[in-house]
Amino acid sequence: MPGRAPAVRRVPPGPCPETADNEPVSIHASDPFATPDDQRSPLRRLRGRLPAAVTLWTSAGAGAPAGLTVSSMLVSDGDPGRVAGLVDDESDLWTAIEASGRFAVVPLAEGDNQLAERFAGLMPAPGGLFSTGDWESTEFGPVPRGYPWAGCGLDGARAFGWSLLVEATIRHVDLSDTAAKPLLHHRGRYTSI
Repeated sequence: MPGRAPAVRRVPPGPCPETADNEPVSIHASDPFATPDDQRSPLRRLRGRLPAAVTLWTSAGAGAPAGLTVSSMLVSDGDPGRVAGLVDDESDLWTAIEASGRFAVVPLAEGDNQLAERFAGLMPAPGGLFSTGDWESTEFGPVPRGYPWAGCGLDGARAFGWSLLVEATIRHVDLSDTAAKPLLHHRGRYTSI
């Protein structure tokens, strides 16, 4: 009949449909915008096969705080201990580190995927990067309350491939009592051990 609305099938309320391995159903099984494997850089593909701890680097800077998700980093034991990491030389984080001469390094834990995505610029951050969550202000930069972190003093930086190799001395370590599993990045996905 003209003017009559088509019948609507009602779905009972409940959880999102799930796949055989209990993962929520998605429109796409993979990133529809990702570059196909055969067109990706072999070096990036090799690096993707090396599991890396996901960390959050923050700095108070000279004004507003800044932060960035960093996976390409290492900690060297010594007296004093040292940190080295690769960051984007055009990032707000580098501008803040350069201005203040210090920053904080926070290892992220299993389940911190959205936090990592937000600071990597891959997820919206309405109100700013630090607008959600419980943040503690430190002289090195804001850190999520209850997380282990290291306060670092900038020693220097230099071009390293397409990144900037940032080297620093560890001046403060604050270990929390959490026994959370670390958040890792492997082959373009977050995982844990």
